[in-house]
Amino acid sequence: MLYLSEFSFPEREKESSFFLSVKRTCYDSYYPFQVLCRPGLETLRFEPMTILYGGNGSGKTTALNVMAEALGAKREAPYNRSSFFPDYLELCRAQLTGETPEEIRIITSEDVFDFMLSLRRINEGIDEKREELFDEYLINKRARFQLQSMEDYDQLKKIVSARRRTQSRYVRENLMDKVREHSNGESAFRCFTERIRENGLYLLDEPENSLSAARQRELAHWLEDSVRFFGCQFIIATHSPFLLAARDARIYDLDREPVEECPWTELEAIRVYRDFFAEHEKDLGRPGK
Repeated sequence: MLYLSEFSFPEREKESSFFLSVKRTCYDSYYPFQVLCRPGLETLRFEPMTILYGGNGSGKTTALNVMAEALGAKREAPYNRSSFFPDYLELCRAQLTGETPEEIRIITSEDVFDFMLSLRRINEGIDEKREELFDEYLINKRARFQLQSMEDYDQLKKIVSARRRTQSRYVRENLMDKVREHSNGESAFRCFTERIRENGLYLLDEPENSLSAARQRELAHWLEDSVRFFGCQFIIATHSPFLLAARDARIYDLDREPVEECPWTELEAIRVYRDFFAEHEKDLGRPGK
C-alpha cells in the first residue's frame, strides 16, 4: 500500500531566503536547516518500502524525524528538536495518495531500548512475585487452619490449593499476567511486531540495532509480508544488508553526491561485506557445514 508518494525538503535557495529573514544571529545551531539541502535530496519518491542508506552524518535520521513531524506521526522517545523545527517544516511538502493509513508512527532505536528495559522490569517483578509464591506455598502446605468467618475463605482456598498441587503448579496457576523472559534480540524483535499494525505508515530508524543477523533476516521477511499482505508502507533508515535486500525496496544512497537511487548490490557497505566473505571463502567452506 502507498500512503505517502513523495516528500520534498526545502531547496538551498529557500534555506538561504530563510536565513536572510532571521534578524538574530546568536544561535549555535539552525538544525535541521543546513543538513538536508543537498543535490538529489530535494524530493524523495516512495514505494511501499523505501530505504534511506548512508553513514553517520548523512542526514537519514534527520530526514525521518522531519517527515514524522510533518505527517503528525506518533512517537514515544524524545529526539533532537530545535526551535527552528517549525520554520523548517513550513518549507517542506508531503504528497499523499488519498489513501488514509490507520496509523502513522515512527519507531527509533530509543523506543526499542525503552521497550526492552520495560520488559526487563516486568520480568524482574515477576521473579520477585514467583519467590513470594514459593514461600507462600510452603507456608500454606504446612498450615493448620480453621475457618472462622467468610473473611477467611480466600485463605482457605489457598491452603487447599497448596495441599492438592505441586509447588511448581501452584506457582504457575497463581502467577497471573505472566510475561515470558526474552533475550535482548527477542525483545527488540517483539517491539516491532507489537507496535506495527495493519494498514499503517511506519518510519523505522535503524531497526537492526539490538538484533542478531538471524533476527535481522527474520525482521526483513516480516516487513516484506506486512507490505504484501497487510497494507503497510515503510520508510526505513538502515545499514543492514538483510533489510537492504528486501524485495522491491527503493533505496536512496545518501552517501552519494548527488543523492540518488541505487541497487542494494552497489552500495558501499554491501561491497565491503562481499569482499570480506570472498577473502574468507576457503575458511567458510560449503554452505550448511
